[in-house]
Amino acid sequence: MSTQVPRLFAGLVDDAAVFPPGSATLPDAVSAHRGHRDSWYAGMVGPLLVPASAVTAGELDPLVDPAEGLVVGLIGDTGVEGLPYALSFLAPAGVTARQVEVAVAKRGEDPQPGLAELLRLTGRWDGIDAYAEIPLAFGLMRALDTVAAARADGVPVAAKFRTGGLAAELFPTPVVLAAVICACRDRELPFKLTAGLHHAVRHRDPETGFTHHGFGNVLAATLAAADGAEVAEVAVLLAATDPVPLVERARTGRDGDRPLWVGFGSCSIEEPLTDLIRLGLVNGGYEA
Repeated sequence: MSTQVPRLFAGLVDDAAVFPPGSATLPDAVSAHRGHRDSWYAGMVGPLLVPASAVTAGELDPLVDPAEGLVVGLIGDTGVEGLPYALSFLAPAGVTARQVEVAVAKRGEDPQPGLAELLRLTGRWDGIDAYAEIPLAFGLMRALDTVAAARADGVPVAAKFRTGGLAAELFPTPVVLAAVICACRDRELPFKLTAGLHHAVRHRDPETGFTHHGFGNVLAATLAAADGAEVAEVAVLLAATDPVPLVERARTGRDGDRPLWVGFGSCSIEEPLTDLIRLGLVNGGYEA
């Protein structure tokens, strides 16, 4: 009998194999994704994330059997305005887009114009969720208000935040990330995260010197926020380097739905899976 992934971790990790630092080729990523979807841990794996630029260049078409029903998330690396053109390539290839994700502004820019354009487009798409990547900087809270209002009006849109990158300032502090999580909680606004969440527990990368958030920390922090914890308590969980309190909180909620946090993209499915097995939160392999 196949060991099932607990409900709390369902769809937690989107397959971002083609993105840095993994940077797999698209043929390799598509092949590996098929393996993930056929595995015992398939319940943990979200869609394959593909860049709009690769789709419009025709790179995906020869890799897909229309009968297989490939489901992807479209990453708008060509900008908000390039999303409709990229989406037009998917259905003829037998590919379904579950979501689109796109940055609506660069750091220091007002996110409202890009957000307005994304919301206008999202209203035209059927069955596709949109994630507006909003910088953790100028205009953030107003942008969250805009997204929450649109969502309350029935637009399938949510927020997305970057939690890492190639510069130290792209890694938000525990207090900043806690404030964002609580702000989303207060607005009943789901969110995704991207970049830097390679392992379950907060840690320092010896090669770069950057301290990375742990996805187990984020999970514990989000569970606490959903239970009413405020910024200070949530920040403590995000800053923790001891896995014990994180595991205890995850064990308590493992049979329920994951609140608020939709999940995150990872260039490696194996790394988060290995950490979940190592922490005893997922049983690996098969049971008799």
